[in-house]
Amino acid sequence: MSKIGAAESHKAAAPSPSEIRVALVTASDSRTPATNEGGRLMRRLVEEAGFTVVEEVLLVEDPPTLRGRVASLARPEIADAVLITGGTGIAPRDRTPEAIDPLYERRMPGFGELFRMLSFQEIGPAAMLSRAEAGVVAGVLVFLLPGSPAAIELAVRKLIAPELGHLVGQLRRGAHPSHRQGEGANER
Repeated sequence: MSKIGAAESHKAAAPSPSEIRVALVTASDSRTPATNEGGRLMRRLVEEAGFTVVEEVLLVEDPPTLRGRVASLARPEIADAVLITGGTGIAPRDRTPEAIDPLYERRMPGFGELFRMLSFQEIGPAAMLSRAEAGVVAGVLVFLLPGSPAAIELAVRKLIAPELGHLVGQLRRGAHPSHRQGEGANER
């Protein structure tokens, strides 16, 4: 089977969008529920892609608080993916990557690389300021996105939505039976 055929085969075996549960987190010291434009956009895009939003939270950019909340959401029985927006720049208050880094069991450097490449096509060299990244935390995909609406739209529409089913399918294939959605812990 060719490489393209293998990728298409994996995608064909992926769960449907409606079977994928996504938790949304906005990390911001300045946003309120009324002014969280990025969070609202992220929810709309995730729902338009057909995914199920299981939880949505707005947190201050306090690393221990953010790390604890993401760790509680990144559990296979709760969500298949956690999308976090905000705090990925280089300003002193942008500490989302530092908060989440200790949780990663595996990283997906391709996400950040592709995001910056696509962002460069839109905004030029300022794209290098983004510390967008992704990885796996306790068997759950975790994506760190910038807080700007344009960046959220780029990441969700061009990278996350088209591949999330495939990614979740890959994680479920290798998961312990008790971590697979719809399967009991004793099934083998």
